[in-house]
Amino acid sequence: MAKTIEAGAVQNEQTLNNQEQFFLKYRKQILIAVAAILLIVAGCLAYKTFVAEPRENKASTAMAKAQEMFAERDFQKALNGDKTNEGFLSVIENYGGTDAANLAKGYAGLCYAQMGKWQEAVKYLEDFSPKSDAIISPAIVAALGNAYANTGKVDEAISTLKEAASMADSRSESVNNTISPTYLLQAARLLESQKKTDEALKIYKQIKEKYVNSAVAQDIDKYIERASK
Repeated sequence: MAKTIEAGAVQNEQTLNNQEQFFLKYRKQILIAVAAILLIVAGCLAYKTFVAEPRENKASTAMAKAQEMFAERDFQKALNGDKTNEGFLSVIENYGGTDAANLAKGYAGLCYAQMGKWQEAVKYLEDFSPKSDAIISPAIVAALGNAYANTGKVDEAISTLKEAASMADSRSESVNNTISPTYLLQAARLLESQKKTDEALKIYKQIKEKYVNSAVAQDIDKYIERASK
């Protein structure tokens, strides 16, 4: 994290200088987090959702192979497949309208993000249709917010990260202390990079009050202190 920034001109200059570092740091964190979530729940989700119809079953089988390649961090192969296995792009093309193809769009977006191809990442993450789950859909929406930030669409990034946090909360039995405050923290940091300190401070205080049991809240006072100056 950036050190506490001095008041006045020094604060503004250092905030702007640290913006690129912030994007790079949180890009890695969010992609790792989303990838981990997808890998943990993918098998269960595929079993419960994709075997309902023969076409869904075929699509989920193809997805499983692509997911294995994704887990091995061979993102190019996960996208395009190999001589014997389909990749996410093939699942999207060949099984359009299935839940598997929809999930493949999320995976494809993550692959492109891992490869630093942010425009392509935005394209596929935007095409993903969120479902009613409390983890995967919010995580992919948050990944879209991160992709927006890395293509210079900071306003869109902020609103999308807020949306992801709200989505995670609304689909949980209570507030989602695991991922919602993380997305809100990223949104607030982006607001600070735009010199919208009052808006950022409001979110920092929200994290402290609403997500008191989260890991993020344990470290939020330093952000509140900086934004209050």
